[in-house]
Amino acid sequence: MDKLIRVDLTHLTVRTEAVPEAWLGLGGRALTSAIVAAEVPPTCHPLGPNNKLVFAPGLLSGTSASNSGRLSAGAKSPLTGGIKESNVGGTAAQMFAKLGIKALIIEGIPEKDTWYGLHISREGVAIREDGTLQGLGNFAVLEALQARQARKLGVICIGPSGEYKLSGANISVKDPSGKLRSHGRGGLGAVMGSKRIKYLTIDDEGAQGLQMADPEAFKAASKVFTKALMEHPVSGQGLPTYGTNVLVNILNEAGGLPTRNFTYGQFDGHEQICGETMHETIVARGGKPRHGCHAGCVIQCSQVYNDAQGQYLTSGFEYETIWGLGANCCIKDLDDIATADNLMDDLGLDSIETAVAFGVAMEAGLLAWGDGKEVLRILREEIGKGTPLGRIIGSGAGSVGRAYGLTRVPVVKNQAIPAYDPRSVKGIGITYATTPMGADHTAGYTIATNILNVGGQVDPLKKDGQVELSRNLQIATAAVDSTGMCIFIAFPALDIPECLPALIDMINARFGTRLTGEDVTGLGKAVLKTERAFNLAAGLTPAHDRLPEFFRTDPVAPHQAVWDFTDEEVDAFWAF
Repeated sequence: MDKLIRVDLTHLTVRTEAVPEAWLGLGGRALTSAIVAAEVPPTCHPLGPNNKLVFAPGLLSGTSASNSGRLSAGAKSPLTGGIKESNVGGTAAQMFAKLGIKALIIEGIPEKDTWYGLHISREGVAIREDGTLQGLGNFAVLEALQARQARKLGVICIGPSGEYKLSGANISVKDPSGKLRSHGRGGLGAVMGSKRIKYLTIDDEGAQGLQMADPEAFKAASKVFTKALMEHPVSGQGLPTYGTNVLVNILNEAGGLPTRNFTYGQFDGHEQICGETMHETIVARGGKPRHGCHAGCVIQCSQVYNDAQGQYLTSGFEYETIWGLGANCCIKDLDDIATADNLMDDLGLDSIETAVAFGVAMEAGLLAWGDGKEVLRILREEIGKGTPLGRIIGSGAGSVGRAYGLTRVPVVKNQAIPAYDPRSVKGIGITYATTPMGADHTAGYTIATNILNVGGQVDPLKKDGQVELSRNLQIATAAVDSTGMCIFIAFPALDIPECLPALIDMINARFGTRLTGEDVTGLGKAVLKTERAFNLAAGLTPAHDRLPEFFRTDPVAPHQAVWDFTDEEVDAFWAF
């Protein structure tokens, strides 16, 4: 029987509850956003006692369905001031689901000035006072926690950035190979740090497992679904071979690769940091060009990147990170970028927010363009030690811009804009402006249709059809984020007719429901409207659904494109 577990840190108590009827059909993002909207005062301080941190596996997490191992985390964001959901791979989602935990709700703030750990097992949740790991990086935390128990544990933890309550702090999750994945964007690590929770350990030994309403129907639908994932050229070929970094050369060719803090749309060093170069380097050094971030992943767009001596350097080396320090900061040394990625993993820093913050810092003259070694020093000596400069950069691009009086600060709702220039890929600009999450490419990934011609083709340089494209993708994404599925299932779902019905068939076979495509669309719409209502109540207005002014005034080469949507055209997004 699925249950909710509440951890009250003010009183150091744990309570198990039945799932309210209204939430029985929800999972992942739909559930975290529903709980935050219902229980968190929208105007509360995100680092105060009234905010809540919610973890929820998706509807299909814990099953054998391909790519279903995602865990959602939700809270009021200290970065945007609005609602936040972030989802991640790793091992935790399956463990939560097998233990029958529909959601874990962490509330309140301890009275004692100490740190705590939570241990989750079939016996429930135990609150343990534990200051022994305070100040340690994530990798040392993983090693120390595993040394305490012979069985392999699931781990959710924060690094020093979360302890410092920096707005760029992540929550990190152990993956099947013992490395890290991140609940990125929005500063949720700071929320966990405000509650003085350093880690959660999960032991699913003796877990009840999942009850399947119709095992044979699930197996049949799963087979169709997996076949679609493997047959699509993006999810079955491009991503497994080159990872997400396949996009560097593609976006550079399109003139949509933001360069030198969004000054240009192309980078003269793109060949040195592209997916093809990365792949060759990984193979030459004995790394792994592909592996999954969670059990059951058949796309396997992750990889293990070794240094020149063949020693582990980083994994899950993503396009957005490589772009952010590469083209955006003009760093051409892939090893410097990989080392920075490793340091950000260890510190528990969002690698998009922090990379864009470094670009703004370079524009401010704090370090030279392309100076990868100084980036590494700042990560280690400033952010890692919580110095004033480190706290400014570690709190994100908006923080740096305000501290140094800059106008070229690429943020929406104070969250850094990721790796696609909205002037030359206009659909993604609508997503950046309107998603309740702040600038977030994953909220409605129009790159699929604007650039990759997946699900049709909408000219990236023209306004026509962009609002509708972003709206449809944001609705679909909100639903997918609720299933526990990786967002990359969207590629075959857009192009292969059997894919989406198979996903719905798996949900029905799992729960004994009779959902239709319209029901799934309705879920996505409801999630977006719930999140939008929270943000409005928190004080965000339609005026916050805007891109920075410089996108209107500064054309970006090579197309000399500008952001030319009117406020009324952007606001029309919400007409559904």
